[in-house]
Amino acid sequence: MKKTNVFSYGLFLFVALSVTDSKLPKGWIKAGDVPSKYDMYVDKQIAEDGKNCATIKSIYDEINGFGTLMQDCKPGKYRGKRIHMSGYVKSKDVKEWAGLWVRVDGRYTTLSFDNMQDRGISGTTDWKKYDVILDVPKAATNIAFGALLSGTGQIWFDNIAFEIVPDSTKTTSSFVQREYNDEPTNLNFEE
Repeated sequence: MKKTNVFSYGLFLFVALSVTDSKLPKGWIKAGDVPSKYDMYVDKQIAEDGKNCATIKSIYDEINGFGTLMQDCKPGKYRGKRIHMSGYVKSKDVKEWAGLWVRVDGRYTTLSFDNMQDRGISGTTDWKKYDVILDVPKAATNIAFGALLSGTGQIWFDNIAFEIVPDSTKTTSSFVQREYNDEPTNLNFEE
């Protein structure tokens, strides 16, 4: 089954193809701007803790784009709060970058977003815990999250967790919500 999904990558929005696949972990969907160039599945060999983890592996030698394994949920108890999503990631031969990500959507816009691009995972690394900390404004309608691989290589991820943290906790996002003026301004360009 295929469906269209809007996915934010950096400050850009892409219409991405979401693919339902029997190898995917329950509750997760395959997406990105080139999801067919990645294999995504439950790995039963290399879990950080327990028996299983998820993996995203490039299946082409060169890829200009990204693939993500993701979920969407309602903001529920997180609405109006600051959230901390953490998870463990291991990488192999990541040529561009990879990361965990969270996007908080409003009715017509992205309200907050962090995909770790400014501190992305590259090369070959052992299991390490990574964090994404964002605000979930009261106007939130959806929280999307997952792990992504941009370019080639392979990542494994495991033990994703969400918690509400105090507002004094620094966010990890460099995304800035656009501010709107109360009325038209500087129409003669003299200011």
